[in-house]
Amino acid sequence: MLILKNINVVFGKGTPDENHALKNINLKIDRGDFITVIGSNGAGKSTLLNVIAGTYPSESGAIQLGAPDAALDITRLSEYKRARFIGRIFQNPLLGTAGNMSLEDNMIICEKKGYRGLKISLNNAKRAVFRDRIQKLGLGLESRLRDNVALFSGGQRQTLTLLMTIMSKPEILLLDEHTAALDPVNAELVLNLTREFACDNNLTVLMITHNMKHALAIGNRLLMMDSGEIILDIGGSEKQNLTLSDLQQRFKAAKHRELANDEMLLS
Repeated sequence: MLILKNINVVFGKGTPDENHALKNINLKIDRGDFITVIGSNGAGKSTLLNVIAGTYPSESGAIQLGAPDAALDITRLSEYKRARFIGRIFQNPLLGTAGNMSLEDNMIICEKKGYRGLKISLNNAKRAVFRDRIQKLGLGLESRLRDNVALFSGGQRQTLTLLMTIMSKPEILLLDEHTAALDPVNAELVLNLTREFACDNNLTVLMITHNMKHALAIGNRLLMMDSGEIILDIGGSEKQNLTLSDLQQRFKAAKHRELANDEMLLS
């Protein structure tokens, strides 16, 4: 599905503040993978997602999309062009929706994404479809299609962002701590919907999280990053049986020091 070869990202190159944010990243992602990405602050997690999304260019290396025998090189493809097949949700629940627009207007924009030469109009039939989709979220917003999204809570907006991202039919979904700013109840709702949507739509997902319980319980694969490198890549039955103690021991074996990030360990 996606292959990263020898990816390097350097910020402030040639200055006293030079930061080698990603170091020779090699990663093969299969279609349908649900990968949780963990690591302390500054490990390179968000930079990895930014490179995949096209937000940051790589210093060197290549990114390929598709099967190895028919791969498309997207290394220099712009971010807006990658957005046709990559969906992304950020930590801030206000970023994924236009607060000064109605809920139905937000949704029709998502429906239009990727269409060429075909006009999609907002009519009663389309409103009925939107109402049905929103009703399934269990938020009670199906009667508020014409309300501006700014009137909704952060949890409601992040849930709607997830729904609308799925409506745009991405092949790859990038989640940058998308539940971190939510209260526990809304975080659990968004997380459960994420798993449901990913399964129902056969999405390929990379999800950054600081919550170790989520990282261990969700998905079929786990990446741990440190200092711009992928130091652990664990999948299949091995991940299913993985514990926090196992992760600590593996980190120590790889880096010859203790895993001491309180935010990760206490989540």
